[in-house]
Amino acid sequence: MSRAAVIVNPTKFEDLEKFRDEVCAMTAERGWAEPMWLETTPEDPGQGQAAAAVAAGIDLVIASGGDGTVTACAAGLAGTGTPLAIIPAGTGNLLARNLGLSLDLGEALAVALTGTDQQLDLGIANGKPFLAMAGLGLDAKMLDSTSEPAKERFGWAAYAMSVLAHLRDQPMRVRLQADHERPLRRLASGVIVGNVGWLQGGLPLLPDARPDDGRLDVVVLTAQGWASWLAVAVHVLLRRRDGTGRVARRTFRELRIDVDREHHWELDGELMGRTRQLMITVHPDKLLLRVPAPSPD
Repeated sequence: MSRAAVIVNPTKFEDLEKFRDEVCAMTAERGWAEPMWLETTPEDPGQGQAAAAVAAGIDLVIASGGDGTVTACAAGLAGTGTPLAIIPAGTGNLLARNLGLSLDLGEALAVALTGTDQQLDLGIANGKPFLAMAGLGLDAKMLDSTSEPAKERFGWAAYAMSVLAHLRDQPMRVRLQADHERPLRRLASGVIVGNVGWLQGGLPLLPDARPDDGRLDVVVLTAQGWASWLAVAVHVLLRRRDGTGRVARRTFRELRIDVDREHHWELDGELMGRTRQLMITVHPDKLLLRVPAPSPD
């Protein structure tokens, strides 16, 4: 009999016991053993729990929380062959949205128990793993200035409101070295690296990004003030792939980003602190992710 481990972020649920009862009932209905139940902590947001589940011989790890919980669980599972399933319970749920995974509990759990496994690339930024996106500059400052009460009240729209406070910020000077290409030097408001391409609200920031192609994509955005940010937004919304003075793109396996001064940076929606350098690499096929089974012809 197959058995899953459920790794849950308890801060994302108003009634954790109800959630647990629902999960246990649905796993039993589908012939699975009672799941192992593990809760994240501020000290360990999921990596240690995922490693413990693998050591216990679990067949599937189900992560239920925000993007940070999912990424931490992925770090504990990378390279083990034990698949990861997602029950989204955060504000952003960026990976789930990009992969078309349901945000509904019943549908997400059905996929976890009956779906198929897809190999996924894993990004590493300054030694830390990510699945969706890493960023330096604007997006990290957005996270830093978005409060938990605002996220609870407005959802992902709270991030959009936070961005407005930074549209006039002074750009930073960056140098990007992608693989063995000629270095790119720019003034930049934000540098975003993606294993997936879509932001919340359906914005196709990195339209060519694929989570299983063995490469990562990076976009450099340069703007200051409403007019220039409007030009950037038009470029993104129209999915233009050509470079401009305000938008530059690269794909890579290894990337070094040097900045003129320390700036906030983030991984999968989690603020990581400040840095003057990011070293980013891709590790192909490091993770198995449970996705919906193909529809029969």
